[in-house]
Amino acid sequence: MIEYLKNILFKIFNFTVQENKSTMRKHIILFGPPGSGKGTQAKKLEAKYGLVQISTGDLFRYEMGNDTPLGLKAKEYMAKGQLVPDEVTIGMLQNKVDASPDAKGFIFDGFPRTIPQAEALDRLLSDKEEAVAKLIALEVEDNEIVTRLLERGKTSGRADDSNEEVIRNRIDVYKKETAPVYDFYETAGKSKAINGIGSIEDIFGRLSEEIESI
Repeated sequence: MIEYLKNILFKIFNFTVQENKSTMRKHIILFGPPGSGKGTQAKKLEAKYGLVQISTGDLFRYEMGNDTPLGLKAKEYMAKGQLVPDEVTIGMLQNKVDASPDAKGFIFDGFPRTIPQAEALDRLLSDKEEAVAKLIALEVEDNEIVTRLLERGKTSGRADDSNEEVIRNRIDVYKKETAPVYDFYETAGKSKAINGIGSIEDIFGRLSEEIESI
């Protein structure tokens, strides 16, 4: 009888854990250098898991295009040739998060780029009693990134995709300023690097395995 009750309690406990796990919002940081394929993969993950992709580029285009208060602030700084402060970017991020209360989670595409931004993101989620579940980094060698971006530059129209020197400088900036974010989340056991080389579907499969392991 005691053994029977133990089994029943175990099943109830296990069901509760699985239920809680399935209803918790999953917040993923999709990480990697420019040209690693983050945007492409983020859209596929968004469709498969019901997550909402948040790209800072999209946020700026929306806020500035609609002349929102934060968009106007961003325009002021950019008109002066100044960097837009993190507080403005985080404000835009919060607007997007608040506008999607029913999302199953978020894919932060290319954000955060610095440790102060990572700390600000953690505070934003902590205020909602939530947290980043995992940072997944797409590992791609420098020469492959250069090849990809030069190819993209043939159709993107972006000047910074068409010059190898500029591309390599972007890679250097990533290594110096953004790569430390990986270590920041690794101290919490949340960072995972995966092979970013292969077909889109192969890479998507690797990413899916990581998300489903959360």
